[in-house]
Amino acid sequence: MRLQQIVRRGKGSAIRVRRAMIIMASASGTPVPAIARLVAADEDTVRGVIHAFNDKGLAALDPRWAGGHPRLITDDDIAFVVTTATTRPAKLGQPFTHWSLRKLAAYLADNPVRAVGVGRERLRQILCERGITFQRTRTWKESTDPDKEAKLDRIEQVTTKHLDWCFAFDQFGPLSIRPCHGSA
Repeated sequence: MRLQQIVRRGKGSAIRVRRAMIIMASASGTPVPAIARLVAADEDTVRGVIHAFNDKGLAALDPRWAGGHPRLITDDDIAFVVTTATTRPAKLGQPFTHWSLRKLAAYLADNPVRAVGVGRERLRQILCERGITFQRTRTWKESTDPDKEAKLDRIEQVTTKHLDWCFAFDQFGPLSIRPCHGSA
């Protein structure tokens, strides 16, 4: 009865519906090669589903796959990635003002101190889990202040120490009032 509901409704996982169809076809006496043609699967797959159903019952409809490639990046590597991503590129000797996933992955792979081979998608996931986003540079100007690095270090120190404080920074510098064409 439950299998019929799953097959008729066709809602939920396509894998679940397909496995239910295999079990129903097997219960009606259909041979394995015919079931395999019906669900467009390999005969060994059909046999595996039937045996799993005989062992586990309805739990066999929801496979618990846990495979894939073993994890190659350690927790220390992840900490290094996060530290690097939150450090200004210029401070690490890079000729750009902000990180991108591609730039960060390339830097981490060729880092002389500690090479971390990580793909861009996994890197994006790591940064997303920790709430790190890359913002593009909003101005083409570069400060001529000789104490710029010390001031930026101080800003980073204060903003990381006082997470509950709100800070506002002027990104544009002094604005001038100029007439614009059209209506504004």
